[in-house]
Amino acid sequence: MAGRRRSAWLAQALILAAVLALAALLATTTAGHLQERGIRSGFDFLLEPAGFALGESLLPFEPGDTTLRAFAAGLLNTLRVALPAAALALLIGIAAGFGRLAENPLLRGLAGAFVTGVRNLPLLLHLLAWYFILTDLLPPGDAAFNPLPGVFLSKSGLALPWWGEAGFEIPQPAGFGLEGGANLTPEYLALLVGLSVYSAAYIAETLRGAVLALPPGQRLSALALGMSARQAFLLVLLPQAWRAALPPVTSQILNLLKNASLAVAIGYPDLVSVAGTSLNQTGRAIECLSIVVAVYLALSLFAAAISHRLEARLFREQGE
Repeated sequence: MAGRRRSAWLAQALILAAVLALAALLATTTAGHLQERGIRSGFDFLLEPAGFALGESLLPFEPGDTTLRAFAAGLLNTLRVALPAAALALLIGIAAGFGRLAENPLLRGLAGAFVTGVRNLPLLLHLLAWYFILTDLLPPGDAAFNPLPGVFLSKSGLALPWWGEAGFEIPQPAGFGLEGGANLTPEYLALLVGLSVYSAAYIAETLRGAVLALPPGQRLSALALGMSARQAFLLVLLPQAWRAALPPVTSQILNLLKNASLAVAIGYPDLVSVAGTSLNQTGRAIECLSIVVAVYLALSLFAAAISHRLEARLFREQGE
């Protein structure tokens, strides 16, 4: 087993080396052709002022900051939405998977309708629909919906209590909007909800299939011991099914990370949006696209490495 694993890693390393060598050859050839035509190329633009602003950013950013800082801000924005969306997708997926296996016909029907409806619509349509709901159907900021104390939902987004310059702040109505606390924009919320709901539907079906693949005696034994259907699913069936479901579930998480690039469709300033704006400002199309490709490749390889380690750990536990 260890020898096969080392051989697989060696094969992957050789493939990656060949891809990098090919990319270097293409880059060198392209740079030569651009120089022959008098077209400016290179990554020196990263150290020049960006000349544009970002609608929102975890990293403080001004138009006079470097383009490299703009790319860093875009990457943080991508991770800011992708990581919480992955966690939500797992939670919703597990809940929907349990609903698909529930004995209650109403719960089973609702879970089935959710999974079927979500999976049969393109992700881009999901994002646009959520963005329309948040920006057109919600009340304005001066008449925000207040579902919980200190929590306001409106066309301006979701306002939450948070730490600010004056300590812990609770949003308060002020003029035509809200002041204090933290505000999650409609673009961020639409992307967060769209990505998590879309991926959750696929995770739910993956878990359902993995649970149904288990011997039926597992569930019957749990029920015979006095467990409820929910306890049997969470304590007996899910831990066993997770071993078979881990590879496709991690694949869905990887897809969620890559699908975050659709943020540009609803105006969320992620990495792809920053690259597009930088391309228009500088004309460095190859360089901007290369940065996006390299970053997404690195993120995907990092997530795949974590997935392989989790799979190897589960296989070792199975061997024990």
